[in-house]
Amino acid sequence: MAVTGTAVAVAISLPGQAGANGAAGAAGTGGPTGIAGAAGTPAADASGQGGADGRTAGSAPPPATVIPPATEGEKGVGSDPLTDDELARAEALALTPPAASAQHDVTGGRGPQRLGTRLADPVPGDASRRAEVRLYDYGRDELITKTVNLDTGKVEKSGAQRGVQPSAHPDELREALELILASPLGKGVKEDYEDATGKELTSSRQLWFNGDVYRTYRETNVPAQLSRCGEHRCVRLVTKVLNGAWIDTRNLIVDLSARTVTRVG
Repeated sequence: MAVTGTAVAVAISLPGQAGANGAAGAAGTGGPTGIAGAAGTPAADASGQGGADGRTAGSAPPPATVIPPATEGEKGVGSDPLTDDELARAEALALTPPAASAQHDVTGGRGPQRLGTRLADPVPGDASRRAEVRLYDYGRDELITKTVNLDTGKVEKSGAQRGVQPSAHPDELREALELILASPLGKGVKEDYEDATGKELTSSRQLWFNGDVYRTYRETNVPAQLSRCGEHRCVRLVTKVLNGAWIDTRNLIVDLSARTVTRVG
């Protein structure tokens, strides 16, 4: 689809409400609730009255009680997922200056771009919990991986790689959308939005978006402007009006390292 074409509306078929004869009964049965009513409801006696609690046969059960989730501790155990406190601690340890202050994020700001943090593989014979933190330095186009010991507070391992492009972080996708809207190629996106809504597109927050890294080895024809993707960090987006029509941006590739937008075939 051409970006400058009219936005494509996506029709979603929703199941209609069942009629009176097709209403779902208790426990997923296909008709009205039977004589025993909902599970745990006393059946009516011969006089047609309800059970000892006074409820008639077929009456609805009392509202369910929602039990709040258990409070998350500061620290997990064993192979438990990292807690919020552990995630924050791991990133803080990985971003210790002075090295981090010389790196740059997707917007050009000081410090590397956060990509993600996960529980690191355990070390045999050592019960310490470790986290692997992935960062990206846009200043050098390097993927930085640091393993931190959450018990000792030390960075135990650190490495940098070029030409390795893990999945994009939501902050990177939002920056890509901002670059599209600021570029001349964003004119078609704005026109499609106005065609779909009758309103002007003035902010990226008016759009839903998702996407991932653009990988040249999966493409048939790669424009010369995108030949460095893989060394550079490049992404492709899918977008739509919030709760509305899709806007095709799949043929717009954003080189986040060079901060350029290129149309592909």
